[in-house]
Amino acid sequence: ALGLTLLGLVAEVVGGVLSNSLALLADAGHLLSDAGALGLAAFAGWMASRPATARRTYGHHRAEILAALLSGAVLIAMAILVVYSAARRLAQPEPVRGGMLLAVATFGLLLNLACLWVLAPARASGLNARAAWLHVMSDALGSVGAVIAGAFATWGHAPRADAIASIVIALLVAWSAWSLVREATAVLMESAPAHVDVDALRDALRGCEGVVEVHDLHVWSITSGIDSLSAHVVIAADRSHPEVLRALQSMVAARFGIHHATRQIEPEGCDVEARH
Repeated sequence: ALGLTLLGLVAEVVGGVLSNSLALLADAGHLLSDAGALGLAAFAGWMASRPATARRTYGHHRAEILAALLSGAVLIAMAILVVYSAARRLAQPEPVRGGMLLAVATFGLLLNLACLWVLAPARASGLNARAAWLHVMSDALGSVGAVIAGAFATWGHAPRADAIASIVIALLVAWSAWSLVREATAVLMESAPAHVDVDALRDALRGCEGVVEVHDLHVWSITSGIDSLSAHVVIAADRSHPEVLRALQSMVAARFGIHHATRQIEPEGCDVEARH
């Protein structure tokens, strides 16, 4: 996917300069960020696969989240730059060689579709892979916009079509990038995963046989697809610790998909906090 993206980048830079198309240069700029994002995603994926150490006991999984956050920030910066340039061109339209724009944009779209096909199997594996896929999807939308601008410039004689297409491309990119930044930030801030209802989880823990109370409940994501839980669970004095633990483990994994859970068992009437 990285090789295809670099090929498209060279084609669109040359075509954008020769055709004087801002839409094509905007899409080339996006391809540049795509190449960086794909390279960063590959590096972050390699980092995440490294084993945990005594210093980094969770391993290097957060490298993928940092890569996704950086990718989203770059996309937003690119979108702002494109909107600024397009606004200037709307005020003072410049002639565009529509035929060349249309040909190069179509070539870029085909490359983007090929990249999407290559990356599709990994899309659901985590935020890092989704960020890479999203970069390419946003650029595919940009290529569609450039193709439309080329059609208008060739047959519609619309001098502002190129700038309008650039703004639409930038808005689409910014929208997808903001979603990415928001999700990555939520992981880094150790927010509860979006698919976990913490109140429902607390009620489910309290509903397990033998459980009297639950407190100090925390749920967070180490990285995409790896959720963790910690809680203090007060159990009836006559209940067996292993029995309650097995029930809690089974319920949390089956209902909420959390397999990395730490539970401190506190017998009823034992004031653990006071002893600390």
